[in-house]
Amino acid sequence: MSSSRMHLAAFVTAGPGRPGGWRYPGSVPGWLSAGYYQNIARTLEDARFDLAFFADILSVPDRFGGSPDTQLRNGALGSMRLDPLHVLSSMGAVTSHLGLAATVSTTYAQPFTVARSFATLDHLTEGRAAWNVVTSFQESEARNFNRDEQFPREQRYERADEFLEVAGKLWDSWEDDALVLDTEQPLFADPDRVHPIRHKGDWFTVQGPLNVPRPPQGYPVVIQAGASAKGKDFAARWSDVIFCSHASLESAQDFYKEIKERAAAHGRDPEAVKILPSIAPVVGATTAIAQQTFEELFDLVPPLGGLSTLAYHLDVDLSTFPLDERLPDVEVPGVEGHYQEVREMTEREGLTLRELGKRYGGRVEGGFIGTATEVADGLEEWFGRGACDGFMVQAPYQPGGFEDFTRHVVPELQKRGLFRKDYEGSTLRENLGLPRVQSGEWANRVRRAAEAAR
Repeated sequence: MSSSRMHLAAFVTAGPGRPGGWRYPGSVPGWLSAGYYQNIARTLEDARFDLAFFADILSVPDRFGGSPDTQLRNGALGSMRLDPLHVLSSMGAVTSHLGLAATVSTTYAQPFTVARSFATLDHLTEGRAAWNVVTSFQESEARNFNRDEQFPREQRYERADEFLEVAGKLWDSWEDDALVLDTEQPLFADPDRVHPIRHKGDWFTVQGPLNVPRPPQGYPVVIQAGASAKGKDFAARWSDVIFCSHASLESAQDFYKEIKERAAAHGRDPEAVKILPSIAPVVGATTAIAQQTFEELFDLVPPLGGLSTLAYHLDVDLSTFPLDERLPDVEVPGVEGHYQEVREMTEREGLTLRELGKRYGGRVEGGFIGTATEVADGLEEWFGRGACDGFMVQAPYQPGGFEDFTRHVVPELQKRGLFRKDYEGSTLRENLGLPRVQSGEWANRVRRAAEAAR
């Protein structure tokens, strides 16, 4: 455990989110309104959350039966997604401490554009930007970007490694004191402190320099969620925060230990890599009320809606398997962590595919259902037993799920000394207990990786 206090991030969806959750009476369908996200941002900042996190996808998934119909009909996870960078800009305007994390794919973007966007967000929010790095894996995404099929996994990670190397060079292309603003000379920016990067690699050729000064945090905070062997190694090299999903305390402990060891093997301080498992707590005034709320939410989950989301995560067409038989062993081109989670769930409970779809769509990661005290007990156990550095909190329904958690569970965690009562600093790195990134840090990581490979 890297700290005596846990970190809390919120997994916010710029769309309907969890299958069934958008149908719950407490859900507010304001997904196309800036005010909707600004209200969530204020709720999270008032509770002293570290950051708001937005996942993203670059298509409407069509992996279930070769059509997006099931996703669209059921309002499933990929049925609608607003561009997270624009959403975060609106949230940043009404907050002063909350970190703001957007997902951007290294497979279908260019390093200059991404480095510029996140440097801009970091400046406009005075050091609160975070980038969730994904490599994308859906064929439907490839078809939106001039390709008939997706890059193989190995190539996606090779491209991502070089992508981050280039982004770091671009953020470092302005020295920290390059912007002079001397009106007398005049000297706006010192040309001797702004440098072209002249990068020429296997995937990218970028001249530089960036046309935005070095970000306040040095580099924006980097988040990643790799669960395959390649993904875990990538995350251990580059990430400040790792977002993961586990069906049990034991699997979370194993993942935590492995990632910290991998970070150390890359020459990094393991304490500087924060691991945040996903949870979707259901909180009630009594245990019975919380259980009733969960059951009501669960009843609203259409099995095919959950299965279409699982098919999207695994990148496997689950419509080809019998609904009343168990999920067979399959090759998973998509997210291996989700496959491991559902395999564990299937084997433990003997679920049919139909039951698995409902369970996956309505799952409560970690099983945190109960009163504020009971939920806090569970979080304290995971945190205290070396399973995490905090949690990525999903709302079973928005925005009410966040309001329940911040109103009831956060004060209980604060009372126990497990969570802050005020922010430690003004930047996201400060609040995560991370140092500002020094110029050239990522170049050093690339050099160490090359030396280790020899």
